[in-house]
Amino acid sequence: MNSRHRSLLLLRTAWALGPLNIARVLLYRLSVRCGVNRAVRRPPAAVAGPFFRAPEHPRPELTPRQGWYLWPEAFGLRLPPWEGAMATPPRWSRSLITGKAVADPDRPWWKIGDFDAGVGDIKGVWEASRYDWVLAAAQQALAAPDQDQRERALERLNHWLADAARANPPWFGPNWKCGQEASIRVLHLAMAALMLEQVAAPEPGLPALIAAHLTRIAPTLHYALAQDNNHGTSEAAALFVGGSWLADLGLPGGAAWERRGRRWLENRAARLIGEDGSFSQHSVTYHRVLLDTLSMAERWRRALGRRPFSDRFLRRARAATAWLGNLTDPGTGDAPNLGANDGARFVPLTDTDYRDFRPSVQLATALFADARAYTDCPAADEVLAWLDLPPPARHQPWGRSVRYPDGGYLVARTGGVLALLRYPRFRFRPAQSDLLHLDLWLHGENLLRDAGTYSYNPAGDDGADWNGYFPGAAAHNTVQFDGRDQMPRLGRFLFGAWPSASGLQGPEESGEPGGVTMAAGYRDWRGAEHHRTALVTPNRLTVVDRVAGFRQRAVLRWRLPPGDWQWRDDRSLVCGRRVLTVEATVPVLGRRLAEGWESRYYSRKTPLPVVEVEIGEAGTLTTEWAFPE
Repeated sequence: MNSRHRSLLLLRTAWALGPLNIARVLLYRLSVRCGVNRAVRRPPAAVAGPFFRAPEHPRPELTPRQGWYLWPEAFGLRLPPWEGAMATPPRWSRSLITGKAVADPDRPWWKIGDFDAGVGDIKGVWEASRYDWVLAAAQQALAAPDQDQRERALERLNHWLADAARANPPWFGPNWKCGQEASIRVLHLAMAALMLEQVAAPEPGLPALIAAHLTRIAPTLHYALAQDNNHGTSEAAALFVGGSWLADLGLPGGAAWERRGRRWLENRAARLIGEDGSFSQHSVTYHRVLLDTLSMAERWRRALGRRPFSDRFLRRARAATAWLGNLTDPGTGDAPNLGANDGARFVPLTDTDYRDFRPSVQLATALFADARAYTDCPAADEVLAWLDLPPPARHQPWGRSVRYPDGGYLVARTGGVLALLRYPRFRFRPAQSDLLHLDLWLHGENLLRDAGTYSYNPAGDDGADWNGYFPGAAAHNTVQFDGRDQMPRLGRFLFGAWPSASGLQGPEESGEPGGVTMAAGYRDWRGAEHHRTALVTPNRLTVVDRVAGFRQRAVLRWRLPPGDWQWRDDRSLVCGRRVLTVEATVPVLGRRLAEGWESRYYSRKTPLPVVEVEIGEAGTLTTEWAFPE
């Protein structure tokens, strides 16, 4: 791509992102650089504890979470304890991924880079300062089996908060860099106060800590809004939650922050959530972040007796709940590894696996649909108990075959099979080149897999381009043309030349018992065309891919579950009783069983087998996978 063509693509993509959003980003950067933004001048005073006191009504009938109390965690992964174990706080400027510390962490936050802080991925530094451990310690202080254990948990909670406040004075250090990170802390502190029944009369250090965070969040909210993603929802929710709390305590600024937070939370729900429940980020885990944020805001609203959110807000929240519920397997809680996956889970109140989405779906279903999504998942009900929500009597299962036209998804469900077909529908920027990716699940097992994300700034000396691999076409179950992505990469988180879908069909019943068909296609920026039709039955998947318009080669990839896959003949791969067959109407240039990679948990990658079938001219590829009884 020459510089002129790239410039034109950048201009078109900028227009698609929205002139108002571009202006917001430019204004933010200019205000920070010139030192006039309130988040870079006149920081509030340092905060001292104590922050919480012993709860008056212990609840030993509940089971506290062990993660982040008996052992540290990051992105859903259990980590080895540091020196001093959990008796000592973490080093707040050290990465939980690499163990490296930010050089000169006492610098003002705006002088520390996101990607050049010397620690690899800065998310490894931020992870401990998201305050998941606040929730875990609060649970232990409320529900540990005996009083001594509860007192020790309370002591640790106050000690860690005091240490974090000392090590991260307002406006200094990496943990003040991001308004969303500050917002997560506000929401977790509020949920801890709710569980400990210390909202109406908190210890003096707690409202001071909340006010310091809101003073950081508010001046850069317009930058978060410009992203059209969960940054805006998180920061608006924090302003609403923290502002209403301070307002009830009669503290200055609270009412204004509350009004602003409510306004923009309502605005974000209306703009970023489609009528069908799709979210702007095209990601299952970021969808959970959105849903958890809305759930915490709604639970807080009820606790403080504030007027309800608008009917439109509640409709979009219900639709978003149904979207995630439909993609979540009710038996395992897992869901397709669709889109960016940064390891976030905003309401970690149980020791369920990070990839178990049921607690979040259950909480949102109770709040926004007055029902339970799961009647046989005790961990999902535990979240309701911790937030003092009685389980609704009505049962609302979410699974069905449906098209999501706002987000670009076709979902087929039949028997124990779930198939998801991703097609191009972009009101908001795509984070991955995953056009016509197909995810396949059978009774909760992921048979055809998405790669995930791994890291936004991977550290290491292996020389591999992981930033290019994981978001790219080669990391998805689709066809790659001429060794390139389906959209040109214009930045770390930006693709250009967003195509439109064609030939949409279904999901609809086929002529076979239990059969569901669906189809979609597109033409990319260089004229390559791909149309995919999928037939899903309770015991078989058949996919027909028609490709044309490429110059040299087209490669179909299927990313398989780990196992001893072997070629049975020149068309079929076998692993035990599983057989996957690919045929073509044109000569096949190569069939390979290659090693690929997936990242089900952020910061960790594991190998998996990938079958690649290559052709050199326009034609049709037919894949069949039968599921033996």
